[in-house]
This record gives sequence, C-alpha cells and structure tokens, in this order.
Amino acid sequence: MAPDLPQPPDSAPPMPVPRAWARRLARRGTWWWVPLVLSGLFTVSVAAWLQHSDSVDLEARQRQLITDSLSLESQISERVAQEQLQLDTLARNFDPAQPPAALAQQEAVTDGLARLWQSVSWVDGDTRLRAVVPERADLVVGDHPGISAHLSAPLHDAAGNEVGHLVVRYSPSALLSETVPWWVAHEYDVRLVDGFGQVIADPLHAGLADVSPADSHRHSLEPAMPDTYLELSFKEVPKVWWQSLPIVLMVVFLAMVGAATALLRWQMNEVLRTEAALRTEAAWRQAMEDSLTVGLRARDADGRLVYVNRAFCDLVGFGPDELIGRDAPMPYWPPDAMADSLSRHLRNMAGGAPREGYEARWVRKDGQAIEVMIFEAPLVDAGGRQIGWMGSILDITERKRLEERERRRTEAVAHQARLTMLGEVASALAHQLNQPLTSITGYAAGVRRLLERAGQPDARIVDAMSRLGDQAAEAGRIVKRIREFLTRRAPQRETMDLGEAAHRAAGLLGRELRRLQVQVEWAVAPGLPPVDADPVLIEQVVLNLVRNACDEMAGQPPAQRRVRVTIARAGASAAGEGFLRLDVDDCGPGLRGLTVEQLVAPFYSTKPEGMGMGLAICRSIVEAHHGAFDASAGALGGARFSFTLPVAGGTSAFEAAGDAEPDEHPAATPTDAREVPR
Repeated sequence: MAPDLPQPPDSAPPMPVPRAWARRLARRGTWWWVPLVLSGLFTVSVAAWLQHSDSVDLEARQRQLITDSLSLESQISERVAQEQLQLDTLARNFDPAQPPAALAQQEAVTDGLARLWQSVSWVDGDTRLRAVVPERADLVVGDHPGISAHLSAPLHDAAGNEVGHLVVRYSPSALLSETVPWWVAHEYDVRLVDGFGQVIADPLHAGLADVSPADSHRHSLEPAMPDTYLELSFKEVPKVWWQSLPIVLMVVFLAMVGAATALLRWQMNEVLRTEAALRTEAAWRQAMEDSLTVGLRARDADGRLVYVNRAFCDLVGFGPDELIGRDAPMPYWPPDAMADSLSRHLRNMAGGAPREGYEARWVRKDGQAIEVMIFEAPLVDAGGRQIGWMGSILDITERKRLEERERRRTEAVAHQARLTMLGEVASALAHQLNQPLTSITGYAAGVRRLLERAGQPDARIVDAMSRLGDQAAEAGRIVKRIREFLTRRAPQRETMDLGEAAHRAAGLLGRELRRLQVQVEWAVAPGLPPVDADPVLIEQVVLNLVRNACDEMAGQPPAQRRVRVTIARAGASAAGEGFLRLDVDDCGPGLRGLTVEQLVAPFYSTKPEGMGMGLAICRSIVEAHHGAFDASAGALGGARFSFTLPVAGGTSAFEAAGDAEPDEHPAATPTDAREVPR
C-alpha cells in the first residue's frame, strides 16, 4: 500500500474529485504537442550538425590530399634525382674514345636498364648518334606508349672538353608504378599530366573523367620533370548528408514521432480518466482502512516503514510523521529487549517470520507496555515483484492478562496440592525420624562417657562416637529444614559459595563413592560470585543428584563410572548474567525418553526401591530460591541434571514478585521458573 495516499477532508465525503483538480488536469492535457515540437527542433539541429560535419570533413580531406600530394612529389623528385646522379656518374666514368660497342658493356647501363631506363643513347659533339643500347621489349609502358621522359649528361675528353652527351629515356608510368605507395594508390587516382592537361602517365588507368577541384590536386614536378604535373584525385567522392541515409532516418523519425504524439494524446486522456478513478478508489480505501481496528504497517525491503494506518498509530501512540521513513530500531521497541527485537526484525526481513504469527512486547509512547500478535505477509507490487513486507498487528494485552491470571490460579492450586501432600509426608517422616535420631544421639553420647570413665579409651572409638552424634544431629537439622520448607516457611538464606557447598555434599558421599568406584570430576569456573541460598537445602539437592547419578551407573563397568560437576555462569543473555548454574553429568543410560516434568512428578521413580520424592523435593527447593531445575542429555553420554541460583546481592524479578505477594510460596510462580536461563 502506498504511504502517500491523499487524506480526504473531515467535512466532505471522500468520493468525488474536486473540480479544481479536474480543471488542472484538463489544462495539463493540452501540452500533448510539446514532444512533436521538440522532435522538430531536434531534427533541425541534427541537420545543421550534419552540414557542419560535412564541411569539416571536406576541409580535412583537402588538407590530407595536399599533404599526400606534396609527399608523393617529393618521392618522385628524389627518385628522378637519383637516376640523374647515376647517369652523371656513368658520363664521368665513360671514355668517349672507346668504340660504340663499349657503351652496352658498361655495368651502370645494365643496372639502369634493369631498374627504370628504357634506352641509353650516345650522341657526339656533332649531334651524331654514336650508339644506342636497345630498349627492353618486355617493359610495360602504360596506356600511352611512346610518351617518355629523358635524362641527359655531358661527356668530356681527357682535356675536359665537352665531346657529346649520354641520353637516357625512361617511362613515367613505370616511375609512378614503382614510386606510389600502396595506400596512396588505394585511396587516390594518380596521374602525370603536362601543362595542357594531356595525360603523360596513368598507371592506375584512372582515365580522363572530370573531377571536382575540391576532390583533386595538381602539383608541378619542376625541375625534376619540366612541364610535368602530378595530379591526385579521390577515387571515392563522399555524398553530402542529404543524399544519404540520414535524411531517410530523419523523415522516418518525424513520422514516428507524429504517430507517437497522436498515441500520447490518446494515452494522456486515458491516464487522466484513470487518475480520477484511482483517486476516488484511494479515498474509499483510506476511509475503510481508518475504520479498521487492526493495525497495519508496510515496510520496504530495507526494513523502513513506508505506511501505517490510523489503528496502528493509536496502538503505539506515535503519529504517521514520527513513523514513516523510520528504520530499526523502532521507537515502540522495549529498551530492555532491544537486541531481541532487532534479531526478530532481521529474521522477518529475511522471510523467516512464522506463518501463524508471533507474539511480541511493545512499548507505547507514554511508556505503557503492550502485548501484540503480528502476522507478516510479502508486499508485492503490480509486476509481481516483492518490494517489502506487510504486517497486521492485534492488541492481545488484555487476553494475555486474563491468560496469565488463569494460569497463576491453576498453578497455585496444583502447587498447593503438592505442598499439602509433601507437608503430610514430611510431618510423618519428621515424627517417625525424630525419636530414632534422638536415641542415636543419646546412645552415642552415653557410649562416649562410658569409654571416658573406663580410662585410657581408644581415641578412634571416641572420635567415631563423636562423629556419629554429629551426623545424627545434622540429620535432625535436615529433617527440620525440609519440614519447615514444605510447611510454607521461607528458606534460611545466607551468602554462600556454591562450589564449597557442592564439595561438602560430595564429601558426605565419600565412602559410598569409594565403594562404588565412582570418580568425581570438578569443573568450577574461576572467580564465580557467591549466591543467596540455604546451604543445608542446597547441599541436599547436590547430594541427591550425585547419589542418583551413582545409582544409575551401578550397571556400568567400574572404569566407566564418572560423575562430572560443573559450576559456571548461566547463559549470555541479559536475564542470565545474575545466576550461577550447576550441572551434574553421569555416564549412565540417560533419561530414557522421559521429560523433566515426568521425572520430578511426586511418587514417580525409575528405581524399584525408590519413593519418587527426591527430585520433586529438589525442584521445590531450587524454585523456592528463585532458580530453575532442568534435565537433558549429558556430555558424558548419560543424563544431565541442572539447576540455577541467583547471585548474591542481585535484584531479580523473582524477588520483586515475592515482595509483592508475601503470602504465597515463591515456588508457586511457574512464570519465574521459565524466565531463569537454563
């Protein structure tokens, strides 16, 4: 849903579109011709640019033509100068006194004929032809045979007098064929012409077609070749832009723009009509959303709020201007659970929100905590692409309050029944055990006095009698504490070291551990703080758990009987930093598929001779200390029984609850037990 839907006025129904809007839309619809005009201006601009581009290209071609002509003229002149130099060298070295046949025997003559010369003539001082080296019959002279050029060098006798000339005839066509580079011949038609325009050499067979002065250039070859000009002309003359494809493209473009403009005008009229219908529908939808009691919020793919309805704003107490565009963390998240809220937010953005919805705790703007049920669904655009998430939020604060009240009442009744039953059992046990324990204490004291009167008694027997009396007295105190605990009296708490209490409890079982060959391993983290607890009751819990572990390992080989006691801080969450956790692991058969609720049920036992009250009393003692009792699979392959106790000096939610309801037993609050880290 779009967050920028128009808000209808309170004094008017949202259905009709105002007339001012209609007039504005109508005025906007008269601008349909703007694209056509802009397209015409664009076409004119392109034509002007093409014309300018043609002019620039023509100037560049002319400059390139002149540059190539000068370069080729320089090469031709250099070649003619080299041939003249060869002829001058031949004339200086030739002896006019030799017979005419000696001319053909000159090495320079042979090289020249092989190179470019067609013939070499010897003319004496009286202009008589003395000798002629015949012209090569297989030399191709071009389209105009007989048109040739000449080079001349004077002959001198031994006294330095001029006695004749050597005349070389060569073919200008052959000169061009050997001098013109391939890339020049590929791009230009190259000819040699005289002052009257007659073609002297045309090795590329360009003919005498008329070319534009702008596409050709003529350069004189004086003094290398008198009355001879080098003419270069382009083989391909480019067409002007209006004679090529661009003019066709412009016409087609203008035609297409005209058709598109007509379609655009029709489309704009359709859009205006659709906009009016959509505005009416949006106003209707906004009115319906405002009437909902379910909070709606929309978030984009990055988690930012893009839409909230009125019910959502009423639920959290923030206005739309305070919520739209906000990213995590949200202002309605609880400050004490910001990390959990952010983790849940990231999970939902990744698509991991439960389909059946999930519960969360929010805080209104005024600080009031509320319980909500949230249902997340993908937010999909018209193209079927997911662009975010849509959430529906229900206020379940009152329902949760009623459920909590009913649950507390049910738990209180169940716990009261359990305490009543355990109290009766404890009273019976205390009544039955007090007399034997008193008798044991009296008999131990009497035996010790008799031994003292007998004179020089055995110190070991006296010490044994003293210990017997102390153990009996300790048993009496234990029975008294358990009875007081089960008759709804608070435990006698004091600051204690949990590790020392656990070692004392294990020490009471020293003889039994040695008899059963059970090895006890300790893993106590250093620097642990003390806890607030009743040492006698906590020792009984540890003693009971260790004894149960020994009983479970009775069928194991002696080498495999191990019990590990681990004490460390509980959990890494904020709620668990004020607790210590004690784990008792064994190598026995494990829990056999039983849950902790089944194991701690009164009168349920896995031992044939067991009464089924040990774990039930242990759990009651732990919960009375605001802790939690748990059972799971252990690291040694057997079972693990664990409990947590609050650190001394810490203020917890359990103590607050106990202060608020002093007439109830602390263990009667199962919610507290769930909140303690396990």
